[in-house]
Amino acid sequence: MRIKTFPYRGPSLLLFLLAVTLTLCVGSRADAGIADAVKYVKLDNGLQLLVLENHKSPVSTFNVFYRVGSRNEQFGKTGISHLCEHLMFRGTKKLAPEEFSNIIQQNGGDDNAFTGNDFTDYFEIINRDHLDVPISLEADRMVNFEPKGFDSEKAVVMEERRLRTEDNPEDALQEMTEAAAFVAHPYHWPVIGWMHEIEGITLQDALAYHAIYYSPQNAIIVAVGDFDANQVISRITAAFGSIKNNAKPPPVTEVEPPQEGERRVTLRHAANLPAFNEAYHVVNYRDLADAFALEIASEILSDGKSSRLYKDLVIDKQSVVDVAAEYDMTTFDPDLFWISAQMRPGVKTEDVIADIDKQIAALRDKPVAPEELQRAKNLEQSGFVYGQDSIFREAELLGVYQMLGDYHMIDNYLTQIDKVTADDVQRVAKKYLVDDNRTVGVLVPTGVLRHEMAGGGGGTVHHAAPFGVDDPSALTPRPNRVGARAHEVTALMPYGATAEVVR
Repeated sequence: MRIKTFPYRGPSLLLFLLAVTLTLCVGSRADAGIADAVKYVKLDNGLQLLVLENHKSPVSTFNVFYRVGSRNEQFGKTGISHLCEHLMFRGTKKLAPEEFSNIIQQNGGDDNAFTGNDFTDYFEIINRDHLDVPISLEADRMVNFEPKGFDSEKAVVMEERRLRTEDNPEDALQEMTEAAAFVAHPYHWPVIGWMHEIEGITLQDALAYHAIYYSPQNAIIVAVGDFDANQVISRITAAFGSIKNNAKPPPVTEVEPPQEGERRVTLRHAANLPAFNEAYHVVNYRDLADAFALEIASEILSDGKSSRLYKDLVIDKQSVVDVAAEYDMTTFDPDLFWISAQMRPGVKTEDVIADIDKQIAALRDKPVAPEELQRAKNLEQSGFVYGQDSIFREAELLGVYQMLGDYHMIDNYLTQIDKVTADDVQRVAKKYLVDDNRTVGVLVPTGVLRHEMAGGGGGTVHHAAPFGVDDPSALTPRPNRVGARAHEVTALMPYGATAEVVR
């Protein structure tokens, strides 16, 4: 995400996407079904187009999704996906650095991008009469990538890492927890990459990476807005149809082995308050029954003031500043179910962990009451429906679900949520939310956080996008060397963190 326009230009997208959803909200839909109205075309070069007319306001959004994120990287080159995102704004064979954004703004639009674990998304929001502008510009930087000022842009990314991770204790804790939770899969490393590996990336590395992943066969274009869909399809086809592909990107084949014992990470860092998180390995959208039950479990635990964790820890015991449970089923590979909290002064971390463990045990031991289950379903479904008041959100949903396999899955979401039973919630809690399947990260303050540092504000520590990007953040392997990984995880942890693997 570009630092010039928004607070963050990188993996964390949740606040940004919520803001976009609110600012673009222009009404409410009577129904949540959008897939039937989509026009889908696949060009001869493999580029997929999804175009949806939405006439609520004279605005359009144009998104280009590339199936490339930190998941596609290798040790030694972590962070290259995010760096390439930055470099896409640094000029082409036809355009000078930042000229892309200047042209969009001159035409009354706004542009940005984000990188996640699984994919990278470039988008423009612009008046319907000027949609040809982003179409031609995005086609140009797909085929004519030629960034200028590589060293200075890499320095920007390195400074972003310092501000958002190394000087932010909660983000640093999440990074360390993920590194300990994943020992074989590329979700092990952060989207922004390890600092020493970012420093070692060269311009030739970036050019070669772009040549592999930035091609029509690896992209999906989604346009939503107040236009004639057939005309837009014709314009996109004319701009992108002649672009040739290079070799196909290599598949991601690494699989995370089952966790067979609790792992613990301790991060000693300047911080205003102690904090911790728990990360449980779970399934993604490929296991629909379990995935939707996990969605409801996260709602029951922490969504709203009447949720179990909030009522117990924030209201009744007043032991934490905040607490959250988060789960995203739309990651390309199985990811994590997160529970995080920040303690109030004087409260012991282990006491709060024990209280959360009791709440999770209750979810395992006793079925959820009908009224509590229905409340969770209502919250999940209303959020999904109201989110579609934003054309940006509609475009994001279409792009993400098409990358997962079929954009029609969007229209099954509400039905799948409605199918979840109390037995389903209890079943997934027993299956996944168990000690042997979790990694616990604990933040131990070593002093007061300096005012100018980025951390200490509290909030959740999971930086993935709502769809498993960065990011809708969003939003994205290597050899399975389980035996060597315990040493390797420890070696890769900066900030004075230590890793303890309990088997």
